[in-house]
Amino acid sequence: MTIELQRPPARAERLVDLFELGLDAPICLTWELTYACNLSCSHCLSSSGRRDPRELSTAQAKAVIDELEAMQVFYVNIGGGEPTVRSDFWELLDYATEHHVGVKFSTNGVRITPEVARRLAANDYVDVQISLDGATAEVNDAVRGRGSYDMALHAMANLHDAGMTNFKLSVVCTRHNISQLDSFKEIADRYGAQLRLTRLRPSGRGADVWDDLHPLPAQQRELYDWLVAHGDNVLTGDSFFHLSAFGDALPGLNLCGAGRVVCLIDPVGDVYACPFAIHDEFLAGNVLDGGGFAEVWRHSPLFLSLREPQQGGACSSCQFFDTCKGGCMAAKFFTGLPLDGPDPECVQGYGETLLADRGAVPRPSGDHSHRTEPAKRPVSVTIARRADLARPPVSFCEESPLAGGNLR
Repeated sequence: MTIELQRPPARAERLVDLFELGLDAPICLTWELTYACNLSCSHCLSSSGRRDPRELSTAQAKAVIDELEAMQVFYVNIGGGEPTVRSDFWELLDYATEHHVGVKFSTNGVRITPEVARRLAANDYVDVQISLDGATAEVNDAVRGRGSYDMALHAMANLHDAGMTNFKLSVVCTRHNISQLDSFKEIADRYGAQLRLTRLRPSGRGADVWDDLHPLPAQQRELYDWLVAHGDNVLTGDSFFHLSAFGDALPGLNLCGAGRVVCLIDPVGDVYACPFAIHDEFLAGNVLDGGGFAEVWRHSPLFLSLREPQQGGACSSCQFFDTCKGGCMAAKFFTGLPLDGPDPECVQGYGETLLADRGAVPRPSGDHSHRTEPAKRPVSVTIARRADLARPPVSFCEESPLAGGNLR
């Protein structure tokens, strides 16, 4: 993959400065193949549950993969919903890897049988991410549903027994599992997996439970200290850069990559700037429009505006602005805070006053939940070039946007 800038910078000394200007193609992107899901997780960022009858057909999905190959996108992060319940999932997975597009997919484990595990273990260009949000069934099943803990561990056991190493155990950090970080690491080590921690965003159904589930200020510090101590062996997807205002920056780009290096394609082909901001405000176009995905990525007015130099607003005077960059765009938007203001979980406390005085809060676009109305009550819980066949496996690019890249 050759990384090219949208336009030459006047002056840039750090790689993050170049990435802020946007790339000719996304390093990786998130693709939600379906909203169908066997679970109804209370914090689901896409409000998944029921399939959208308009979702892309097999032929349309393959056409998108062809575009990604032509753009030399290194890998695609497939999610949902539960992507494995889509009838053509395995066909699309094989098609992608055969066309030089690596696949990382997130799953609750429902379809990871011993036979499937052996098939996945045999493909170096597939990476699997098992979701688990509690190190005990009591904590996990309260947010993900009864039986989901055992299902996830069974899937990990199948992958381990099949000889698949370094697959991911993915955890969304909440106030009820921060105390279990060491236990999550023990579970990952037991199955030969790599632990991946991600931030809880107030997106989808998560908007209804964020006030009750997001880590408390003292837990934010506990999480930061734990990441500093274990950062070399734990992945974060660069989702905790707002914590860098505690002191030293955490590993990663420490940058909101929305519309610059990442984006989201949803099941019907709509392209959003951020995987955590499924809202008309961040809708850039559709892959079925003339010009396809490449046209949206390279010429969408929304994406072009995001690649302009961003103003720090109220945060620009903070001594930690260079490391936290004002935090997460989606977290600010869905908590009703200004996009040029502080993160709602700003560790310096600048978001707390704004949260107390906020007015109407935007609602996520679309609800595909199994239930008619989302729950309102609190949750109770006790890169290589395309022609280079010797490119590294997709897992190497999992968290490092630079892996496999040819920067020139």
